[in-house]
Amino acid sequence: MAEDLLHHWERKSAEHQKQYSQFLKRADKNKVLKQLPALHEEAFEKIDCLQCANCCKNYSPRFKTPDIKRISKHLRMKESDFIATYLYLDKEGDYVSKTKPCPFLGNDHYCRIYDVRPSDCERFPYTDEDVILKRPAITIKNSSFCPITYFVLEKLMDQAK
Repeated sequence: MAEDLLHHWERKSAEHQKQYSQFLKRADKNKVLKQLPALHEEAFEKIDCLQCANCCKNYSPRFKTPDIKRISKHLRMKESDFIATYLYLDKEGDYVSKTKPCPFLGNDHYCRIYDVRPSDCERFPYTDEDVILKRPAITIKNSSFCPITYFVLEKLMDQAK
């Protein structure tokens, strides 16, 4: 079943964007939040992020102040040098990576700063927390490049039938 669901997931996700939007608007918040832990775990059992890394290849997390302090310390850099080397302020006023893919993504899809990575990276793809409902635009965008987000949304919609 999961293999069928994941077969051509990118195309199916593109076709289901409007359905995702409608579902997230009318979803029973409490019911969805109860379903998320099991669906999140099932998705991570079936999908290996190291085979994909689309998030690290195409998007940047926000680097918040605690992230910048932690990562620059880990890299033995001054915070100002870390920012100058790797980050810029986007139009929302958030620090994000200057480059794509992420400068810390290795060719093997492993993160060179995994133990001190930004909190956005640690939490991604937010399929085990209420962000999935509170920020539907992000959830829908994530479903277009993250097979785990796609998988969880499809399962949620299927269980709502």
